[in-house]
Amino acid sequence: MALHWATRHASPRLTRWIGVLFAIGSACFLIGPFPGFIDLVGAEADGMVFFVGSLFFTTAAFLQALQASGGDRPPSMIQFAGTIFFNASTYDAMQSSIKNSDVDRLVWAPEAAGSVCFLISGAIAYHAVRNSIHSGHENPEWRIAAINLAGCVFFGIATIASYVVPSTGDLISLGAANFNTSLGGLCFLIGALMLLPRRGPDATGPGRAGAEIADPA
Repeated sequence: MALHWATRHASPRLTRWIGVLFAIGSACFLIGPFPGFIDLVGAEADGMVFFVGSLFFTTAAFLQALQASGGDRPPSMIQFAGTIFFNASTYDAMQSSIKNSDVDRLVWAPEAAGSVCFLISGAIAYHAVRNSIHSGHENPEWRIAAINLAGCVFFGIATIASYVVPSTGDLISLGAANFNTSLGGLCFLIGALMLLPRRGPDATGPGRAGAEIADPA
């Protein structure tokens, strides 16, 4: 998910909810691709984890898009569209897992349309932060935008790795698809946790309660 969640006009409570929802969804995409996890719970449950994670992503992105305005709205809507694509693909993966419980296969990897949406929105967010923040690496917003863009890139790599070669019917790399999906989920989880407002009487800035959260996108 790209960094459009922290918006200039968002209240600390709304920002906290968006961060929590993204964090839960990210955790699902972090643990879902682990080989040990699918061995433990089975392909059906693993497919459900991916689908539930996508629903949390979509809910958070919807809240963000609702309160976005002006220049914040287009990238937020692109990100929201990406989560809808992931809803559809994770639902299909869940249905396939119910019909085929073989754990020695790819349950889900980010598909092309959703990954492209995430990459575009993530790049817009990162570019906007770099252009608007003069303190560079020391600014929390820059760090959040950078780590979320990295997550989008990992999802994109997973998409390529999960491509099925027509001549053989095999994936380019099952291991790379799972590994990069998990890395993307980890990046999104870290970004979501960094977003959560902290409580404190002198708290200011992203990650602190009572802050006016600036939207990089």
